[in-house]
Amino acid sequence: MIERRQRKRAVEEAEINITPMLDIVFIMLIFFIVTTSFTKELGVDLDRPSNAPVKEQKRSEVIPVRIDANGQVFIEGRLVNVGAIRANIVSALARKPGATVVVIADRNADSGYIVTVVDQARVAGAAKVSLAAAAR
Repeated sequence: MIERRQRKRAVEEAEINITPMLDIVFIMLIFFIVTTSFTKELGVDLDRPSNAPVKEQKRSEVIPVRIDANGQVFIEGRLVNVGAIRANIVSALARKPGATVVVIADRNADSGYIVTVVDQARVAGAAKVSLAAAAR
């Protein structure tokens, strides 16, 4: 009879209580969630072309901005300094309200210039900015 009591105690003592371990896991989880910093990545929003038929616009409704391989910017055929892009687009939009700014970039043009021109066009107030590759 004494042996049965000792066996019962041995079986009861073999249980492991995992509640404290779960508490520690949840506390660590909360710690990592609170200390993690969430940052929003910056990027350029581009509208991808669809399969719908292309709606042609009149020549007067387009403000062409051309970037050549050397990084020179031409707005409506005039050579423009990089610092004056915004002012020239503002004046072109004043003449043609609601016009689309089309950035036509050479394939060898620096992508930094392209992003700069697109950003300046948006800051200038252009509602629509499109990208195109120069024909060879």
